Amino acid sequence: MIYRKYVGREVLLATLLILGAFMVLFAFFDLMGELGKLGEGGYKLHEAIVYVALIQPGRIYELMPICVLIGTLYALSNLARHSEINVLRVSGVSSTELLTTLMRVGFWLVLTTFVLGEFIVAPAEQKAQEWRVKAMSGTITQGLQSGVWVKDDKTFANINALRPDGRLESVRIYQFRKDMTLDRVSYAKTATFQAPDTWMLNDVTETLLEGQRVRQVQLPSKAWQSAITPDVLQVLLVRPHLMSIYELYTYIQHLKRNGLGSDTYVIAIWKKVFYPLSILVMMALALPFAYRHDRVGGVSLRIFAGVMIGALFYMLNGLVSSLGAINNWSPFVTAAMPMILFMGAAITLLKRAEKR
Repeated sequence: MIYRKYVGREVLLATLLILGAFMVLFAFFDLMGELGKLGEGGYKLHEAIVYVALIQPGRIYELMPICVLIGTLYALSNLARHSEINVLRVSGVSSTELLTTLMRVGFWLVLTTFVLGEFIVAPAEQKAQEWRVKAMSGTITQGLQSGVWVKDDKTFANINALRPDGRLESVRIYQFRKDMTLDRVSYAKTATFQAPDTWMLNDVTETLLEGQRVRQVQLPSKAWQSAITPDVLQVLLVRPHLMSIYELYTYIQHLKRNGLGSDTYVIAIWKKVFYPLSILVMMALALPFAYRHDRVGGVSLRIFAGVMIGALFYMLNGLVSSLGAINNWSPFVTAAMPMILFMGAAITLLKRAEKR
């Protein structure tokens, strides 16, 4: 049908226009935020620009549902302003058919968002953090006086710094016996990973606890077998909602093996599944506004409404995730709840609009 191509094209172009405007705005704000850090450890303007460029795929991923909502509102409002929506309805095009037309466009946007989130955002975000911290100090994991703590079975490791090449610095390893009494403490100046599961510790000082006796040994190098890999450590650089499903799953398995809580990351996996689908919900939510005939404000009022609804969705998404992790809610329900609530609102508004 010709009208499907026409409506689909208008919605897609409007969405891309809104997305472009948002990206320019957020890139500007991101760069302004980085200017305050210039001079820290030799951090220069060109390095700040590269960092801002690298985090933009994450911005696109986060903003896509809001941009789709505003873009769809803008396109449908323009069609309604020129009475084209009325012409379609008089011609026998039902709300279901219009919704189906929007869903066809939305399918490609959902697919694009999913691919972006799985294969582009996480590597770009990781590179961005590595780039900035390397420019400032040359290390990646820093900021906490106690360093980064990781657990592997009955072994606890404290890592002061992780270099961009995967090399560790100032590593303390606390090994416990089966009865959880301390067996030994090893300190290594550096550590390099040798696949599949071995770290080569260099310049090692070992303190052995043998009953009532404490003995210290100096070693030029020592092999340390551990399930802690560079991939596990790199997870610490990326926020959970920007990680890929595979990375989340791998890290969850590591946490479970060591008896650590993983609810936050399980919720993040389900959010990765539902978040792209929220684009379809945003489109459904925009359709009832096309049936309104506001003489004052018109398109601008609807766009403002879209911004407010999008901001509400974004805040609700974060709030429900935090509440779910705190209260031990089902990860599936926690991730799906915002989308279900907004879908219910879309269906209610659409039914009311059809009765007019």
